[in-house]
Amino acid sequence: MTDTTVIAIALQTMLVALKLSAPILVTSLVIGFAISLFQSMTQIQEFTLSFVPKLVGVGVALLLSGNWMLHTLIDFTQDLFELIPTLLA
Repeated sequence: MTDTTVIAIALQTMLVALKLSAPILVTSLVIGFAISLFQSMTQIQEFTLSFVPKLVGVGVALLLSGNWMLHTLIDFTQDLFELIPTLLA
């Protein structure tokens, strides 16, 4: 196993992690920004106001993209297991 192989696996791992976390993080960011904008326009300074919409939004994002996330993770894991014999030789 060479340094190039380790770096390639690490890069692929980080890209998969970025792809898997993107729907949840973007949903939470957009909802948080919208609630923050609403709070600043109406001058309501309640910290717990953004919790429920974010929770619902993240739940919906998981329902919509969960199947794709699971298949992406399964494909990545299968690729890693198929790579093991070439790493040991």
